[in-house]
Amino acid sequence: MPNITAVTFDLWQTLLLDNRELGRARAQVRLEGAQKALHKFGEVYDLEHIREAYRSCYRHCHAVRDQNLDMTFREQVEVFIANINPGLVDRLPEELVLEILTAYSDSFFEHPPLPHVHAFSVLAQAKSAGLRIGLISNTGMTPGVAFRKFLDQHNLLDFFDTLTFSDEVKLSKPGREIFLMTLRDLGVEPSESVHVGDHVKNDVVGANQVGMRTVWIEGFYEKPADAGPEANADASVSQLGMVTAAIQDIHRR
Repeated sequence: MPNITAVTFDLWQTLLLDNRELGRARAQVRLEGAQKALHKFGEVYDLEHIREAYRSCYRHCHAVRDQNLDMTFREQVEVFIANINPGLVDRLPEELVLEILTAYSDSFFEHPPLPHVHAFSVLAQAKSAGLRIGLISNTGMTPGVAFRKFLDQHNLLDFFDTLTFSDEVKLSKPGREIFLMTLRDLGVEPSESVHVGDHVKNDVVGANQVGMRTVWIEGFYEKPADAGPEANADASVSQLGMVTAAIQDIHRR
């Protein structure tokens, strides 16, 4: 087996730890921010109507990602606005669209996830070992630009040689291309790289199918009983702090 020269990380529930309560709080900020901005323009909607538009937007985005694709952050928010009222996007002045975009994005900072307690040390150990380091993240309802700012605030950004966010490249995991484009940016072959993540399909299956080796962080998603061999990671760990040893073990094989 070739030596390991690069490692890529998932973001959610890998380097950052989130929960449903935080997600619901961010959603509420987005809904209220949109309601407030629209009211300025004379468009009055009750919060439940806006909430249903938000749910419809979520379903739309999920269907797009099921095709291993994604939308830009602005496209996602415009789908949300269009679900509030068809044609509304075209009627709104640009400054109000930007106000809704800002509320949608900045909700992340009002109710942020926590960086994993071992995130800094694991990234520092990978850097000290001479590994190239990448990030591959499906962004969901938060844009890559917000994640960059957040990682910088927590002194994590400079560890990365490249960051790939699905809303910026319009591709998503577990599709092959989002992994391959990240590896091209790192200048490494799949066989000499390891991907670390918590999601069996998005991270383990996605990385395995392009020939990367994989470390699965257990505890967030169960492996389906009927999962095929592509769902088998090269190493499984119970938490992020064990990843360095797992990569070293894979390197020695």
